[in-house]
Amino acid sequence: MENCGDACDREGTAAASSAPSGSEYRLFGRQSTIHQCMGGGLAADVLLWKRWRVSFGIIIVATAAWITFERSRLSFLSICSDVLLILIVLLFLRANYAVIRDKQLPELPELVLSEEMVNNAAASFRVKINSLLLMAHDITLGKDFRLFFKVVVCLWLLSVIGSFFSFFTLAYIGTVISITVPAMYNRHEEHVDKCFGILHRKFSRHYKIVDESFINRLPRSLSIKEKSM
Repeated sequence: MENCGDACDREGTAAASSAPSGSEYRLFGRQSTIHQCMGGGLAADVLLWKRWRVSFGIIIVATAAWITFERSRLSFLSICSDVLLILIVLLFLRANYAVIRDKQLPELPELVLSEEMVNNAAASFRVKINSLLLMAHDITLGKDFRLFFKVVVCLWLLSVIGSFFSFFTLAYIGTVISITVPAMYNRHEEHVDKCFGILHRKFSRHYKIVDESFINRLPRSLSIKEKSM
């Protein structure tokens, strides 16, 4: 029995020979490198393990936090308050100890949010909130039954997933995936794109059949409008 990698290589080679060279499938339809798609800054370096010490530290901290939240049986607010209390007490004692010993503490950078940063974040947040409100408005008034159907299915899937895992477990899984998957994809980019290209073509064919036979037949609105006399 052939493994999945050999099947992907064989089908990918056949697809590449029958398709033009410029139409190769790339995950998420990107036109640049993964590092550039992620912003090309510190966050991209961490996610792609170019700064492996920071990436490894994030996994260690996330694992310790997950064990603490899941095993301690304490609430999120209690743990956060205790951690902040310990940090504040230690920093206060450290500063006073340095004064007593006539030692100069290293200068701490001022944590100030620039007006430009706040405006950009607010503008981006406003656009997303408005799109969600518009979607909720259409669903509430029954204007788009297809959208209502898709939202109900997504919320039901989230409810099923949430019944098996707690919020902290889901957050931990998401953190580990966001740290490990991009780096693995960056290392095996060509092979992954080839396999996902095959899956994308097969899924597109099946989705087109479902869309034409079921989703497109759903009415846009269930409201009955009386004809004017």
